[in-house]
Order: sequence, then structure tokens, then C-alpha cells
Amino acid sequence: MNVVFLSPNYPPEMHEYVRGLAEVGARVYGVGDSPRNGLASKVKAALTDYLQVPGIMAEDDLIGRVVPWLRGTHIDRLETLWEPLVLVGARLRDRLGIPGMSFQTALGFRDKQLMKERVAAAGLRVPHSARVRTVAEALAAQQRIGFPLIIKPITGAGSADTYRCDDMSDFKAALVRMQHVREASCEEFVDGEEFTYDTICVDGKPVYENVAQYLPRPLIARTHEWISPVICTVRDLKQARLRAGLKLGRGVLQALGMTSGFTHMEWYLKSDGEVVFGEIGCRPGGAHLADQMNYTSDIDVFRGWASAVCHGRIGEQKPRKYNAAIVFKRALGRGRITRIEGLRAWKARCGDAVCVEQLLRPGQRRRNWLQTLVSDGHVIVRHPHWGTALKMAYDAAENIKMYAE
Repeated sequence: MNVVFLSPNYPPEMHEYVRGLAEVGARVYGVGDSPRNGLASKVKAALTDYLQVPGIMAEDDLIGRVVPWLRGTHIDRLETLWEPLVLVGARLRDRLGIPGMSFQTALGFRDKQLMKERVAAAGLRVPHSARVRTVAEALAAQQRIGFPLIIKPITGAGSADTYRCDDMSDFKAALVRMQHVREASCEEFVDGEEFTYDTICVDGKPVYENVAQYLPRPLIARTHEWISPVICTVRDLKQARLRAGLKLGRGVLQALGMTSGFTHMEWYLKSDGEVVFGEIGCRPGGAHLADQMNYTSDIDVFRGWASAVCHGRIGEQKPRKYNAAIVFKRALGRGRITRIEGLRAWKARCGDAVCVEQLLRPGQRRRNWLQTLVSDGHVIVRHPHWGTALKMAYDAAENIKMYAE
């Protein structure tokens, strides 16, 4: 099987998906703007051929180079798992007649307003919302929706440029900060717990499902620097409180015409039990969520995804044995990391439950916490009991201290 993979070298987690494709027998044709000699060794080993383009984000130029490069080669699949390339990947499939998600279907996973309209048309609960392009349109939408509301980019990813507005002062300040955004979605703020619904699908049907909870909600975590955000996968997907959310997620996949591949959805559970759709992308969740899935069941979702898109099956299914919690740390101060306190004692308390410790070390420069959830590093713990997993995660959040100057 011949598979084209867009941007195999960036973001770094793409290395594992390319590796997975090669391991299930695919011949992988990579397209990216990284120099060939700058490709990671794992990527080089997995690729059959590679086309370097001047800019992976220049869609028309990219298509103009890829089409003649592939002439004479039969391509079975074209895959991309990086959000900004979802639409150009679909355009290439349409242009080359490659099976998979079409451009019109992909729009429903990328355009947040169209997404909600298609989901609502299937009778599923979505936040009340409106597409806005000008300040006047935004003010009119606010009058219809009321406060509190959320304003965010139509084609955004994660929580970037996303603001909660509780009154007109908040709203006007957000509009000033979003002047560089061409289109935005104004939508009802849904008060509730926030979860993910992650899948690997074959022909629209989930063959692997995952749920994780954000603690706290991403919008809160991106507002306060002192917070150490926690995301925890849920071991027991059969519990009653998740039943409606799983049903919602499966309905969304059908409403949007999902094909084969990864999806990452966010949804809300209100205090009265109502579940509300948030948004969805036809790609895996970022910030090491795939690693958490692996630690939840001792599996390889990178290879499982590759098997699903290439062969129509995910392979061996294993039970969910653990709740796997990731904690993202943010150093106190600015500049370079000077010291880390509490790490050794925390590791001793958690023992074998610690799966990963990847914190920046003294001498390394702090990352911009507003631009990356990964912040200044992370730890992952896992445990069969939900409460114990969270206790260890909150222990890391409160008692591991990083300092910079």
C-alpha cells in the first residue's frame, strides 16, 4: 500500500505515526518543508521517498508540486494528522482521486460554525452560536446569545485566541485582541465539566474509543499561569455518567460523515446531566494525549491508527487497565530554569505509577505557556483507581516546583 503523509517531521509526534505506517507495511511518501537532511532518524527510516516543498502551508504551491511528483505512482491513501493541513489534504485527495475524506466533508471538521450547524441538523445539542467577521456582527451576535459567551476563531485549534466574556467590557477587550482573526464564532458558554471523546474509526465506525477529562477546563488553565493543568484518561468507559457523552460522540461522527482515521472531540457534562457538543477535529488530540491512551491500555495507538487506515482494522484490542493522568508544569519566573524542587520526593511517593518525567532541566529556557500547553514539561502517572490517579497528579501539580530567572 502506498501512502502519502503530509508533514512527517513536524510536529514531533508525527514521527510515531509515520513509524506506525511503515510497521504495518505501507510505503510512505512524505511531503514537508523540512530539509531532507533535517528529518528525524525515525522518519528517514520509515519513508520510501520524500518531497521537500518551500512552504507546507502554501496550499496552491503545495498542490502544484505534489501532483506532478506523484504522477505515475498509484496512491492508496493520503494522510495528515496536523490540524492546519486537514483541508489541503482533502483538496489533494479530491484532485488525485484518492479514497478518504473529501474537501466538503473535511470542512465540517475544520469550520467551527459549519461544524455546529451540521451537528445540530442531526438533532444533537450544540452551543447557540453565530459566525462573525466584523465588530458589528459580533455585537449583534452577542445580543442574541447573551452573556456569558465564548468567542474563538472559526478555524482555530486548541484554546488559542479563545476568550470567555462575562460582560460587555470583557467582550470589547476580546474583540480588540482578536483583530488579526478573519472569522470568529460567538457561542454560548456551557457551564459544566469538560471531557474528550477520541476515536480511531474505520469507515466512520469507531474501532477504538477514549475519554479523558480536563482538570480544570482548558479555558481556565490558559487564563492563570500558576495552574498546573491535568488531563486524565478514564479507565471505565461503561460508567453511567459517561453514557450520554459517548452516545453524543458517536452521533457527531455520523452527522459529519467521518471516514477512517483519528478524531478528537470535546464535550461538556452539565450539572443537570445534559451533554453538549463542543468541537471536533479529524486528527488526534495534542499535548501527548496519544501517549496517555497508550499508557491506559498498554497499546500502540500510532500503529493501531496506521492499521485502521491501511487495512481497515485496528489489530489486537486490550482492556483499559489504568486511568492515566498527565500534569503540565509551569516554572515560576522568567528566563532559564534554575532549579526544580519536590520532584525526587514525588517520585518516591508514587513509585511505579510514574510513567514519564520530562521536565525542562536547569539551564534550559522556559517555554511560553500561552503558546503551548506542554509548558515547561510534564509528568504522567497511572493507576487503576480514578481517585488515586488524580491524587498523584494533584500531588505533582502542588508539590513539584520549578523556578526560572
